[in-house]
Amino acid sequence: MEHDLSPATLAELRRPRSYPAVSVLTPTHRREPDNAQDRVRLRNAVTEAKKQLETDPAVTRERRADVVRQLDQALSEVDLTYAEEGLLILAAPGEHQVWSLGRSVPERVVLSDTFLTRNLVSANAAESPFWVLSVSADRLTLWSGGGGRIAEDRTGGFPLTRDLDENFDAERQERIGDAPSTFRDERTRQFLREADTAMSAVLRDHPRPLYVTGEPGALAVLDECGGAARDAVHIAHGGLAHGTPEAVRRALQPVLQERARADTEAVARELETARGRKEFAAGVDELWHSAREGRVRLLAVEENYRVTVRDDAGDHLVPAAGGDLDAREDIVDEIVEQCLETGAEVRFVPDGTLDDEQGIAGVLRY
Repeated sequence: MEHDLSPATLAELRRPRSYPAVSVLTPTHRREPDNAQDRVRLRNAVTEAKKQLETDPAVTRERRADVVRQLDQALSEVDLTYAEEGLLILAAPGEHQVWSLGRSVPERVVLSDTFLTRNLVSANAAESPFWVLSVSADRLTLWSGGGGRIAEDRTGGFPLTRDLDENFDAERQERIGDAPSTFRDERTRQFLREADTAMSAVLRDHPRPLYVTGEPGALAVLDECGGAARDAVHIAHGGLAHGTPEAVRRALQPVLQERARADTEAVARELETARGRKEFAAGVDELWHSAREGRVRLLAVEENYRVTVRDDAGDHLVPAAGGDLDAREDIVDEIVEQCLETGAEVRFVPDGTLDDEQGIAGVLRY
């Protein structure tokens, strides 16, 4: 199942397809007992997609058979052992993909000439993905983090490894405490410079915040490189290049918690300043209009905020009941995607942060 939504991947997903491009959305759950019905609901959603293909007169028999085959292959690749909050299956003639989402989605089947990406974009933004580069003298490991998970990532040719020089005297270092000299060795310094160059290439294609872990001597060398790692958040914690995802998560947890707290406070200050300058908007109705006009500079959304609306009441959105066939169940995700499309910054904040703003607020450009 896919997780990494790079700009290039998103552009590829959004390109027009030969009709029909099928998008199947279904909510999933991480834990028992909520996950007991996930497999049944998923199979029912795929069955509904096949039924729509069968009854759509615009779908030829050949294309229907192709897309049904793609749906079946996608279904066989789903491993609900690692389910998160939602699942997205995309299928079109000759292709299919399965995406695991860390944000809840409505149950939905859409046939079109493009894939439905708004929930995928919103989930990716909510996860706040980041990179971790763990450094040692003989191995540099890249980790991908976000949404509460961390896993080793092989983007950009990582991990980078080398055999330590045969003249490297590890016993002498242990005996006299000379570990910092490891990173004064020119071969080691060159190894780290190559890693910094490789990391710069990863960030160009997959821009995210970067954290670097390693011994102080290694971090000092990376500072001297003047590249991507110099501008990263440094964490003086050795051993993680050969460590486990859980060890990396524990090392980063205090830093990530502090970053989240500071980000939330910064968002609150920006919203308060905008209110004083009359550049402030709140609520889905007001922000839906502002987003479509490209007026939103900063959008703040509570992490689990969801609201179902209808848009058949003139120029305004009105609340709607769940299950209403004419309702827009993912209006918040639509607003998020529209804001990202027009260059706005989107920040997700803890539930309750925006109680006075009905769960969603923004700073306007004008």
